[in-house]
Amino acid sequence: MDSFPKRLSEASELLSSSKWLVAFTGAGISTESGLADFRSPGGVWDRYRVVTFQEFLRDHEARVDYWKMKREFYNEFRNANPNRAHLALAELERMGKLKAIITQNIDGLHQAAGSAAGIVIELHGTNRKAHCLDCGIEWPFEEIQVRLEAGDLDPKCKLCDGLIKPSTISFGQAMPQAELTRAYECASKCDLLLMIGSSLQVAPASSIPPLAHESGAKLIFINRTKTPWDQIAAVTFQESAGEVMHTLLDRFRGESTSADPARNRVWS
Repeated sequence: MDSFPKRLSEASELLSSSKWLVAFTGAGISTESGLADFRSPGGVWDRYRVVTFQEFLRDHEARVDYWKMKREFYNEFRNANPNRAHLALAELERMGKLKAIITQNIDGLHQAAGSAAGIVIELHGTNRKAHCLDCGIEWPFEEIQVRLEAGDLDPKCKLCDGLIKPSTISFGQAMPQAELTRAYECASKCDLLLMIGSSLQVAPASSIPPLAHESGAKLIFINRTKTPWDQIAAVTFQESAGEVMHTLLDRFRGESTSADPARNRVWS
């Protein structure tokens, strides 16, 4: 692997020349916000068994196990704040550079960082809401958390007695087709894709970076560990996502200011 300054320079050139930038993010972008990712040692799947959607529907004990996991995860999640990587993406959007964020994450930290809800495509849903599987009514997750902490570990809808579930996608549950279609369209259209913090092991989301590559986009990978698709990336980083994105943003700001005499006058 080339030196960090050389890779940074290459990534900066790709960012500056891009006309249609898309970000693809996974759990690794949020670890610097204090959220453990799902697959690493000590992550959620180390501490709890996976409850499939089918188990959730049919088995009370499976739902209790599931809600215990959600109760703990929410206590971590509600204290988390966006980090430098989230903030850098939000700033790139404000500068007119970033067109979409495709995320596997359910933590809502992109929106909390200032990214417009309309550009964030949440492939796996959101942990900020819950809904009734029967009548469809929604609640802020805080309201369900109150019930969980009071000991109601199999909460039912008070209107129709239907099962309540976080507005996330569980194993065995169908992906949201509208979001998946939008994600594929963005991957096919972009000329540069920033992949940040994903192991690229969960289908169908893992097919999005290869689709962007096949459609002619350049790829920058920022992930602590290798992925099965590293060979298609133009530049790879295993350094901190916050450090890489913060430095890239600073370079891009400087280049944008240098290229715009009017900006030079404003900042002089």
